[in-house]
Amino acid sequence: MAQLNFLSPPASSNQATASSSHWTLFIDGASRNNPGPAGAGFYVLKDSEVFAQEGYFLGSKTNNQAEYLALIVGLAFVQKHIDSKDTLRVVSDSQLVVRQLLGEYRVKNLALKPLFLLAHDMIKKNNAHVMHVLRTENTHADEMANVGIDKKKPVPSFVKKLLEKHAISL
Repeated sequence: MAQLNFLSPPASSNQATASSSHWTLFIDGASRNNPGPAGAGFYVLKDSEVFAQEGYFLGSKTNNQAEYLALIVGLAFVQKHIDSKDTLRVVSDSQLVVRQLLGEYRVKNLALKPLFLLAHDMIKKNNAHVMHVLRTENTHADEMANVGIDKKKPVPSFVKKLLEKHAISL
């Protein structure tokens, strides 16, 4: 498989058309007791303004499953709003997820393979750029993941259908 350069910066403002927007999707998954009650959180900026933030309950998952599910849930949300001319940057504090998506790490865990394949496909379709940040730079998404666990907010039906289509269960 050819390595995809997700770390390239999005088109600069002088390259983008006046009608395009720049989106940043911060994602985080959380699992208490690993595996245990898990949440997916995301925080979205559109042209540096807060656009959305959500947290959803995932049931019992490992931390790595929650990280991938947060990415999928966040991308599914953004896909409903983004235009083909827009740029999308995805920010995660999960070194494992980012390095697997960049092809630097193999996906050895069989439970993560379908999540990786779906996430990778969604990133390619959205021409998204993925980058790793420290946990301290991803606190809003982390808060949302924990809100998802605490409030037990269910994952939206359109995301559940997407997961089911790819034989992924919550």
